[in-house]
Amino acid sequence: MYKKTAIIVILLSLLVLSSFTYSPSYKNVKCLIQMRTYDGEGAYVIVSLINPENKYEKTLYVNGDDEEWYVDIYNWWSFYGKKRTNIDAITGATITGGKQSVCVLEIDENKINKGYKIIFETAVEDEKYYSKDIEFELTSENLKSKKVGSGYISFIRMMDSN
Repeated sequence: MYKKTAIIVILLSLLVLSSFTYSPSYKNVKCLIQMRTYDGEGAYVIVSLINPENKYEKTLYVNGDDEEWYVDIYNWWSFYGKKRTNIDAITGATITGGKQSVCVLEIDENKINKGYKIIFETAVEDEKYYSKDIEFELTSENLKSKKVGSGYISFIRMMDSN
């Protein structure tokens, strides 16, 4: 009898504990990416979440679907290439000079204002790679702002879409 009671107590305890598991709440943020005018192929744009230890945590967006060129985005590839996790943030073709693209970034609300960063990396075939075309702190204010790029991106504009 004692064994059955102990098993029931353990199972009930596990049931209660499992109901308190972490379930992230996501904020959708629209991001307009405006490219500088330049000659050449379209740019690959990678948007990543960087944790407070300055390490890659998650790929938020990939513009450019030809995996053959991912290795040229060196910093991101050293994170993604080793793990080869499934990326559902790939949207297709690269963005050419002077054009714009709009994407939706899915941000875990528990990471906002907690020391995380967003980084935009860009690369163009046979041209320069910008490991930090744009980088900024993941804050509530920055998620509704405009940021100027230092490479192929002219600017981005973030807009809350929830």
